[in-house]
Amino acid sequence: MTASQFDIAVIGAGSGGLTVAAAAAQFGQRVVLFEKGDMGGDCLNTGCVPSKALLAAAKQAHAMRSGETLGIAAVEPQVDFTRVMAHVKRVIAAIEPNDSQERFEKLGVKVVRAAARFLDASTLEAGGQNYTARRSVIATGSRAALPPIPGLTEVPHFTNETLFDNQVLPEHLIIIGGGPIGMEMAQAHRRLGSRVTVIEAFDPLAKDDPELTAVVLDSLKAEGIAILPRTAISAVRKTRDGITAETREHGVIAGSHLLVAAGRQPNIEGLNLEAAGVAFSNRGITVGRGLRTSNSRIYAVGDVAGGLQFTHVAGYHAGLVIRNALFGLPVKADAVIPWVTYTDPELAHAGLTEAMARKVHGESIKVLRWPFHDNDRAQAEGQTGGLVKVVTSAKGKILGCSIVGKQAGELIQPWVLALSRGLKISAMVGQVLPYPTRGEANRRAAITYFADYATNPWVRRVIGLVQTIRP
Repeated sequence: MTASQFDIAVIGAGSGGLTVAAAAAQFGQRVVLFEKGDMGGDCLNTGCVPSKALLAAAKQAHAMRSGETLGIAAVEPQVDFTRVMAHVKRVIAAIEPNDSQERFEKLGVKVVRAAARFLDASTLEAGGQNYTARRSVIATGSRAALPPIPGLTEVPHFTNETLFDNQVLPEHLIIIGGGPIGMEMAQAHRRLGSRVTVIEAFDPLAKDDPELTAVVLDSLKAEGIAILPRTAISAVRKTRDGITAETREHGVIAGSHLLVAAGRQPNIEGLNLEAAGVAFSNRGITVGRGLRTSNSRIYAVGDVAGGLQFTHVAGYHAGLVIRNALFGLPVKADAVIPWVTYTDPELAHAGLTEAMARKVHGESIKVLRWPFHDNDRAQAEGQTGGLVKVVTSAKGKILGCSIVGKQAGELIQPWVLALSRGLKISAMVGQVLPYPTRGEANRRAAITYFADYATNPWVRRVIGLVQTIRP
């Protein structure tokens, strides 16, 4: 057995790849891990971690301006953007050791810092050397997609891969794309002092429930962010002072900087997938429910597998691959996948939206709501915007939940558990929660399922009968 022969080869050291490599090595498998860029992948270096660090700085700046309702005089913060970005880099550095080459080598993983490509179904080449493996896992992730806008490739612009290296606060940031990345970065830069215009070809935050997205969009507009929905860009151009975006609906929009946040595309170039017999399309690698590719000895996980593009999905996929590849257990990727947009207010979702539920179950569904202005903790904190919205079947089975408001990403978690276990709404009603917490809004929303019982004549007859016969 030579050093170039392994049990599992993992291509890509992002969330999914690292999880597979660590678990397989700890179970005694010989693992080789290929990474041509930074260890930790997009999430650590250019995605989830730096964006949330930037949002945290922006939230602090906003808090200094927003204390009047609590009796705290508003103060305009002095934003040192260079120091803000240094904070972002410190956060990355603090997490980096968990994803480092040194840690994985200590686990027994052979780490190869070079691009890998298939020579055949079991052989990969990287850095001029060949490596063979019984099974392979492709976890190469995705990158920002550039829409086909005339002039875009000639104009200086940021994507999430370059934004966090910027050291100059944009005077006027134009953002192409009104999805979660675009909206989060719009609010972060606005709160740090930039003018911001978001241009979206369709509807902003379109995958979420429009009743709840309206709360987010109204909040962003109130902070001074210009949001232009259903707006087509005919061209972008470089000017002496920055850039311009030409639109049919709003004319020419001039800005100092440009951020492109208009979707993602899978990283499949250079893998030579044809040599391994792996089918793919422009959406990513084709996989079955067990994440096997058209070559049953090769798996694909995370963004490159063409599904929902979240770090937690990649981690979930990795766990399925370990169960199947190491233990031979049957698996299928069918878990309830929540998502959160980390604007302020946050927007969280799991399961079916109201519109989706009506398509599947018709008009028999029940829609339950509880606004945060009726939550005592929200009132005490002076942050009462938003609501909990739950969709159930006529018989009370929980079908989905959406939450908009402070800490929505935390509040969605019990609903994820309920959906994963197929629980009925009575399970959420029956719990006892500490007071005062925002989590009470979850229970109060659930209780509204039974509101009609109070006026139901049959229920009242039963109550009357019980009261009559009881001593």
